Amino acid sequence: MRNFVSLAALAATFAVATPAVAQQVDVNDATAKGTVLLPLSLSETEQLDFGTVIASTTLGADADVVIDPATGTRTISNTNVLGVATYPGGRGVFQGAGTAGRSVLLTLTAPALLTSGTNTLVVNSMSFDGCGPNCTNTSRTIDLTGAFTVGVGGSFLVAGKQANGLYTASYTVTADYQ
Repeated sequence: MRNFVSLAALAATFAVATPAVAQQVDVNDATAKGTVLLPLSLSETEQLDFGTVIASTTLGADADVVIDPATGTRTISNTNVLGVATYPGGRGVFQGAGTAGRSVLLTLTAPALLTSGTNTLVVNSMSFDGCGPNCTNTSRTIDLTGAFTVGVGGSFLVAGKQANGLYTASYTVTADYQ
């Protein structure tokens, strides 16, 4: 009986002294994934151009020359500036390409002025088609062929006695996947 009690005490000691072992669980169906997209491309296929206008010779006879970003139609805010009908200008058009079905965020950074030598012409605003005046952020969904298009228009202030010349400035359109 004495041996039995000693063995029972020894067994109890091992049971208490044995460290607990964490239970291991394997997940055999975990998933790793990622998406590979085609690089975006964007190119200007038509330049934004407010056309040819004839400025008033009267001081203070300013007019806004506006190019609609959706249609490219030119309007002039008053008769102090005359549009030359044979050169009405037009909207800027950008063609892009990427992965079909994906959304693209477009951002427009407009210049403050157009210049001709030392002469300047104020850019009132520029915007993308389909999103209202002064819209400098918009999105497009790339179509099934992998292409998208966006138009750009603007409003330009032609001052009374505006000096003649070819007025230009650079602006930026960027495209990023959303």
